[in-house]
Amino acid sequence: MGPADIAIIAVVAAIVVVAVVRLVGTTRGTRDCCSGAKKGAASGGRSFPAVEVADKDESHYPYAAELGIGGMSCEHCVAAVTNALDSLDGAWATVELAGGHAHVRSKTPLTERACRQVVEQAGYRLVSFRQA
Repeated sequence: MGPADIAIIAVVAAIVVVAVVRLVGTTRGTRDCCSGAKKGAASGGRSFPAVEVADKDESHYPYAAELGIGGMSCEHCVAAVTNALDSLDGAWATVELAGGHAHVRSKTPLTERACRQVVEQAGYRLVSFRQA
């Protein structure tokens, strides 16, 4: 076995190690599914359970906010942000990948701080917040 063979084996081994680390991180929710970047360093990229919003009558939600969300790159990201925002008490969120927007309706007043907290815990960024 020559030096070229050893170099090729080393490169393949390094690629395998990187792939395994990324797979484990993605599976555990600590790395982004698309880019492999670390999620929410402070929170470890918390995974929020899916919440089935039973009340979808918009007239029951007197409060609303438009949010700009950074860091989403796929439908998995959209689901993660939706689950995070739906975890707010009395909230119902609609998140769009195109443009990184979220429309959050709520039965109680929404605060930028609460929205920022759950979005960042999910591993994304709150870029803007505007009461609607």
